[in-house]
Parts: sequence; structure tokens; C-alpha cells
Amino acid sequence: MNAINTALRIFFLSQIIVGTVGNSFFFCLYIITFLFGPKLRPIDLLFSHLAFVNDLVLLSKGIPQTMSTFGLKNFLDDVGCKLVFYLHRVARSLSRSTTCLLTGFQAITISSGSYRWTEFKEKFTKFIVPSCLFCWTFHLLINIILLMYIRGPKGSKNTTEIHDFIYCSFSFQSSFGILMYVFIFSLPDIICVGIIVSTSIYMVFALKKHFQTVKYVHGSSVNSRVSPEPRATQTILLLVSTFVTFYSLNSILAVYMHYRKSQLWMVHMSVFLAACFPACSPFVLIISDSQVPKYCLVLWRKIRPPP
Repeated sequence: MNAINTALRIFFLSQIIVGTVGNSFFFCLYIITFLFGPKLRPIDLLFSHLAFVNDLVLLSKGIPQTMSTFGLKNFLDDVGCKLVFYLHRVARSLSRSTTCLLTGFQAITISSGSYRWTEFKEKFTKFIVPSCLFCWTFHLLINIILLMYIRGPKGSKNTTEIHDFIYCSFSFQSSFGILMYVFIFSLPDIICVGIIVSTSIYMVFALKKHFQTVKYVHGSSVNSRVSPEPRATQTILLLVSTFVTFYSLNSILAVYMHYRKSQLWMVHMSVFLAACFPACSPFVLIISDSQVPKYCLVLWRKIRPPP
């Protein structure tokens, strides 16, 4: 048991530290570039917003979960549990919504069409900030319902269902409460994931058509240099693949935990899977987004000391 607890501590600490450093680096890079560097792409606003909310996901749930692996118990009361779970749920929902906005924005960007469609693309960039503000307002309001069901680690004795999460618990007064909770919180997630998957499939076909056109026009002897828009599309597709993989695994485990008595390792695994995408996403961008090294180089030239 000591070996397992030690491994859990290492896993959670590594995930929090690496993920937080990666997301904070990206968020600060975009902010500094916006203030002092070259002009940002419209999509970089969504990338910076995703980095910020992913930091909230990692810190809001990762720190309490890590504390529990060190044997700390009852370190949160009812109010503390409500705040931690509320913040975590809002941040996770915003992470999904931002990923949804990313895929939708890029699908519109690479679409070909008439002059009216092109004009719509230009106007769409103006709705990025209002869309993010709307997502914040929506998720802050809808997740207030969560506060009704969160209790301290001991839960409540007058409930029909109690789901223990080590340092906090979900408690439901009736089976109807469970159904309402699942419906209210699952519907926005299902809509977001549906949009993400459908727009990703569209972008895959659009990329395939683009490369076939380039190959036909230039011939196979020309060096296959990827243009900016297809490169950005590939970045988002890689980001979405990471999101869908970890989201699917976590959803399967969550359903299993609901119908089976959840064990301690399941709770830890669920938290770990939920934090995998926020921890991995900045490094996916480092690997695949060609603009990131460019931003870093420009900023280094500005801040380096004179020879």
C-alpha cells in the first residue's frame, strides 16, 4: 500500500507540475506577445484561453487529490468541497467549450465558398471574445446546481445515493435527483463532443482535398511544404484526438463507477484521466504549432541583453 501511495503521489505531482508549467508558459507567452510581440492570430486567443482554463482544471482538483494521497483526511468542510468541485466543474466545462470553439473556428476558416462565405469568416473572428464570455457566464450559472449535491467527506445520512470521492462526496436525496443531475450536466457535454467530432471529420476531408489539389497543381516533385492554415488545422486535429481519447476513457470509467461500487483506485484513476488532456495540451501545441517557436524567437530578440 505504501508503494502504491508513493506512486500515486509521484503521478499526481508530476501531472500538476508539468501541466501547470506548460499551460502557464503558453498563457504568458500569448499575453506577452500580444503586448510586445508580433500580431497574434485570431486562433491564438482561443489557445491562450484554453491554457488558462486547463490550469484551473489541474489546480482545482489535482491539489486536493494529491493531498489525499499523503493521508490527509477531512481537510475540506462542506463549503470547501463545494468551492473546489464547483471551480473544477466550471473549468472542465470551459475546457471542452473552448476546444469546441477551436474546431468550429478552424472548420469555418478552411472552408471554401463564395464571397459571402468569405465575408462571414472575417466577421466570425470578432465573435471569439464574446463567445468565450458567453461560455463563462453559461457554465458559472448552470454549475450552481452542483452545489446542492456536494458534501463533506462523510456525506449525509438522509440520502439514498452517496458517491465517495475521498475528501468530498456527492449525495442525492432521490433517484430523480440523480437523473436530473446526469441530464443537466451531460447534455452540454454531449453537444460539445458532437460538434468537436463532426467538425474534426469535416476538417480531415478538407485537408485531404487540399493536399490532393496541391499535389495535382504542383506535381509530386515539389517539396511538400505545408501552408499555414492546413498546418493550424493539423494542430487542432491532434489536440482534438488527445481530448477525445482521454474524455472517452474517463467517461467509460465514470459510467462503470456509477453502476458499481467505486473503489479507491477508480477514484484516483478518474481524476488522473480527467487531468491528462489539460496536462498534455500545451506540449501538443509545442510539437505541432509552428508559430510557437516564432513567438519565442521574437520575444527573445526583444528581451536579450545587448552584445
